[in-house]
Amino acid sequence: MAKFFGNLHLVLLVGLLLAIAVIYGVGPNGDFMQATFRWLHAFFGILWIGLLYYFNFVQIPTMPKVPAELKPGVSKFIAPSALFFFRWGAALTVLTGLIVAHLAGYLVQALMLERPYLLIGIGMWLALIMAFNVWFVIWPAQKKALGIVEADDATKASAATRAMIFSRTNTLLSIAMLYCMVNFNGG
Repeated sequence: MAKFFGNLHLVLLVGLLLAIAVIYGVGPNGDFMQATFRWLHAFFGILWIGLLYYFNFVQIPTMPKVPAELKPGVSKFIAPSALFFFRWGAALTVLTGLIVAHLAGYLVQALMLERPYLLIGIGMWLALIMAFNVWFVIWPAQKKALGIVEADDATKASAATRAMIFSRTNTLLSIAMLYCMVNFNGG
């Protein structure tokens, strides 16, 4: 058992197979493609927002308390790995969300903020802004702050502040975005 659960990739594969069995075995009568992409959207969304909240509720507030000799454990190992899943979780959440909206037939109306799709449209635009922040502000800043790319100490400090501000911006936006997503009733 320990060998199985010690292998994250194997656990994820078996979890995926179990989810597919449930979707196709006892899932909704009808559009299995829609059900599959809704599930993927929720999975990647949990990954993305879960890591956003980890960074903002745990890592950012705790790092000043970590002794200097222990900080490289986070900055060289934990943060880069978490940022990999964070940015790809963001990209795949947006991609699967757009696919869900397309398959359901409301993608354009939601993005145009048309009345029956206003709530989900606002949520989609907030998510798009957040994903943009992840890929084009937070990740480039974190690469400098963590020393993944060459930068002097002043640049690293400035980049860390920029990454924190945009990460907190995403936390702020996520609260309204989540409301929009969970309260949309399908148009």
